[in-house]
Amino acid sequence: MAATPENSATPRRKVSRHRGEGQWAAGHFTPLNGNEQFKKDDDGLNVRTRIETIYSKRGFDSIDPNDLRGRMRWWGLYTQRKPGIDGGKTAILEPEELDDKYFMLRVRIDGGRLTTRQLRVIGEISQEFARGTADITDRQNVQYHWIRVEDVPEIWERLEAVGLSTTEACGDTPRVIIGSPVAGIAADEIIDGTPAMEEIQRRIIGNKDFSNLPRKFKSAISGSPLLDVAHEINDIAFVGVRHPEHGPGFDLWVGGGLSTNPKIGQRLGAWVPLDEVADVYEGVISIFRDYGYRRLRTRARLKFLLADWGTEKFRQVLEDEYLKRKLVDGPAPDQPVERWRDHVGVHPQKDGRYYVGFAPRVGRVDGTTLTKIADLAEAHGSGRVSTTVEQKMIVLDVTEDQVDSLVAGLEALDLTVNPSPFRRGTMACTGIEYCKLAIVETKARGSSLIDELERRLPDFDEPLTININGCPNACARIQVADIGLKGQLVLNERGEQVEGFQVHLGGALGLEAGFGRKVRGLKVTSEELPDYVERVLRRFEEEREDGERFATWVARAGEESLS
Repeated sequence: MAATPENSATPRRKVSRHRGEGQWAAGHFTPLNGNEQFKKDDDGLNVRTRIETIYSKRGFDSIDPNDLRGRMRWWGLYTQRKPGIDGGKTAILEPEELDDKYFMLRVRIDGGRLTTRQLRVIGEISQEFARGTADITDRQNVQYHWIRVEDVPEIWERLEAVGLSTTEACGDTPRVIIGSPVAGIAADEIIDGTPAMEEIQRRIIGNKDFSNLPRKFKSAISGSPLLDVAHEINDIAFVGVRHPEHGPGFDLWVGGGLSTNPKIGQRLGAWVPLDEVADVYEGVISIFRDYGYRRLRTRARLKFLLADWGTEKFRQVLEDEYLKRKLVDGPAPDQPVERWRDHVGVHPQKDGRYYVGFAPRVGRVDGTTLTKIADLAEAHGSGRVSTTVEQKMIVLDVTEDQVDSLVAGLEALDLTVNPSPFRRGTMACTGIEYCKLAIVETKARGSSLIDELERRLPDFDEPLTININGCPNACARIQVADIGLKGQLVLNERGEQVEGFQVHLGGALGLEAGFGRKVRGLKVTSEELPDYVERVLRRFEEEREDGERFATWVARAGEESLS
């Protein structure tokens, strides 16, 4: 009798089919998860027609689930969180239980560049359709809430009439291209990346060759010596440098990103001239499309491919398979001479005029305020404003005789040009107010924390970043903040489960970029947060050496000083 696997003296090895990582370039085209399936079924860009012709006419309940929680993101639309659901239920409830019948709508603002006409339209849409909401994000966009699907076609019409869009503002797409908010005007600029950004927009955005990526693709271009676009945490970044032989151009970085598995981007050691930036961008995004991992969503970012390949192989594939030529070796960026990279304050332009940067509270503004900012910018400048990656705004092209009047007008709107380090350095994500992933409240908590710290530490003048996130996904960049606060539920002294934060200390961006330190067992309740931050900053002031940065002190401080 023939032996069976059960009674054989030599058991057979279990054979499992190797599925690979879902890389198209390796022939793995079979969808390996639900996201890949709905993208294969229909390109996300196609949902616009259904929104305009069906959903906006029949209402929320008519929306196909794969459009609702998938393809509508290709046009900047996410369902927002249903009111009254506490953070303890975020990971328990099904998506349809968390969904409200309203949307967040994200307006993409590439490079942060706006005219006052565009800003006024953004403000008017906020007032008419979004209950006044209009948050400035840390990627230079504006986000509305309370948007009804019935109103989306008219909102698109108004935005597009002034040259704005929501195309690929979300989804597995090339997201907004962040850029220096003072590109082309700053007196210290190495090179203006605006022409390259415009060429990338023309070639890539809305192009179905690049509208089905493994996951999101984040980009940055800046020629500022302040390194003002958080290039270290983007999938691709072009950083202004001066080549000793070829002159101004860009240093190429790839593979940055945060979320629950953070990675600092890496230099490929290549110098890219301005007129080749779009070619290199197209090559890198094509590598991501073709070789990116599509089997598991948790490994579907470019940073994981780069970690497996290494920079040498990545550059070789880029050169050999996509560019068909070698890149020029080039230098790394210089260390920034300033700690703040947000352009807040009054600064000279290269044409003799000035730009004036100011600080809303944790990016929270409203439609009425935005229209008033547009009025001020028209009265005192040339009609140009910009947003920053630190949730700030800038009025451009102000003549010297108009600066004081503009500053006074902004201050009257509680938009300070000379903010405290706490007002200037505190950032917050959307939080539980609207976000379905959030566990705790963030915006109001950040605003009240600013007030408390200004009252308790009025003489503190060290540059400091405090980043507040409502969940582990790091939209507010908690790992690279001086004080990063990751929202979670914690136990208070009475043993009750309440909103609170895990604390990360000593993170940084810049050429000394690194992730914050987690102090063992350190969690604080939202109520205790001002006491904790005050305590740790007072210890910093007591123990710091001359000129020592907060992050440097954290690296050497004992846990008792950080608790």
